[in-house]
Amino acid sequence: MKQLISASLLSLALFVSGCATTTDNEQIEYLTYVKVGQVVPVTQFTDIQGNKINLEESANAKLLVLFATWCPDSQRAMKALEASDLNLDPNVDIIAIGREENIAALDKFASEYEINFPLIADTDRAIYAKFANAGVPRLILLDAHNIVVKTIIAEGENPLAEVQW
Repeated sequence: MKQLISASLLSLALFVSGCATTTDNEQIEYLTYVKVGQVVPVTQFTDIQGNKINLEESANAKLLVLFATWCPDSQRAMKALEASDLNLDPNVDIIAIGREENIAALDKFASEYEINFPLIADTDRAIYAKFANAGVPRLILLDAHNIVVKTIIAEGENPLAEVQW
């Protein structure tokens, strides 16, 4: 019984800690593949509405949000972002990338959370894999030239606390 309780607690800790997914009871080391000062590895996206987005066409700062609809930390971050001044800032482009999410799930999520910025379906983790190995939500701050300014694993009660350019 003790082992079952211990395994359950470890599974819960992994679930609420950055919403990492695992197939066993090992804790995942979060690796971030993009570094401050590097050019972002992906600059073109197609959102769930079919609109093409090219980061190179915008002179704004950008906030990339890597998230999963099922993750409580991601849900909290998206609610905070939707309610924040960043969402209204004309000098910041926000693009949210749903890790292992399809268009239908993201469309439902956008409706439920009243999201008004582009959502990108990353069904096979092809985009996410260029940024990290595990953990959502992740915030990637870019300057106007698409250079990485900061990377944040946005867990906890105030997921936007570290968002500053």
